[in-house]
Amino acid sequence: MTNPSLRPSITALKKANYANVPGHWVTDWLLYVLQKSPSFLITDGDYQLTESEQTQFEAGIAQMQSGTPLAYLTGKQAFWSLEFEVNEHTLIPRPDTEVLVERVLGWIDNHAQTDDTNNSPQRLLDLGTGSGCIAISLAHELQALAPNRWQVTAIDYSKPALEVAKRNANLNDVTNIEFKQSDWFSVLNSSENSERAADKPVFDVIVSNPPYIVDNDEHLDKLKAEPLSALVAPDNGLGDIKQIVEQARDYLVRGGLLAIEHGYDQGELVRQIFTDFGYTQVETRQDYGGNDRVTWGVYA
Repeated sequence: MTNPSLRPSITALKKANYANVPGHWVTDWLLYVLQKSPSFLITDGDYQLTESEQTQFEAGIAQMQSGTPLAYLTGKQAFWSLEFEVNEHTLIPRPDTEVLVERVLGWIDNHAQTDDTNNSPQRLLDLGTGSGCIAISLAHELQALAPNRWQVTAIDYSKPALEVAKRNANLNDVTNIEFKQSDWFSVLNSSENSERAADKPVFDVIVSNPPYIVDNDEHLDKLKAEPLSALVAPDNGLGDIKQIVEQARDYLVRGGLLAIEHGYDQGELVRQIFTDFGYTQVETRQDYGGNDRVTWGVYA
């Protein structure tokens, strides 16, 4: 049995330097192991970890040093105003993606239909939903903003990712959402063919955070624990974006919005893609780090 005097205190662990592990990961992991609130790290700095706590803490540090993100150890990640389950089948939601949610909600507030006499709900589509963080956050906000006005559809090719997304919808009490497995729009060609045959518009808003990283990008080494299929795209990272921008025209109402997240250095190229396919009011918004991150356009 470990000598209690040799077990580290909270203060000692906070002061220690763990190679390749961000400091906030260390403190967040410590809180997870201890199952305590952040104030405990301040008020109880002399607390010494039990043997089992120390073993769990050290094992997690070793995993993070080997490339496992903190969120995969805790199994959860905060995004927008909600909390999401994540695992190796989903990308970890990042704060910069909140810019996409923010932009879409702002557009809906200014442009979307508000006629309560129309019983047909407005519809939003999220392509490549992963953990469901974008679709569920939007559905959650829209349900509060206009109950029964919006219906959200979330699509992903990965069945395991969709199972995570479904659990996240339940976790956050979001009911105005449905999930479908599909390679981008392909499922809509059959299940909603009757609507398309009548040239009836399908969605008022389409959003996506598709793969957009080049396969030889140096940043991929830091993302090796996350699913590669959700990160890398052909055609210098623009292949999936081009496909979505082109095909979205078949599923958007006239005057509908398409909004896409992309790489920090792709803003100009993505704006050109939108313009080439006939979208108007094309703009790009920067993320919290000042990098181009979300481009949108209106299907005129």
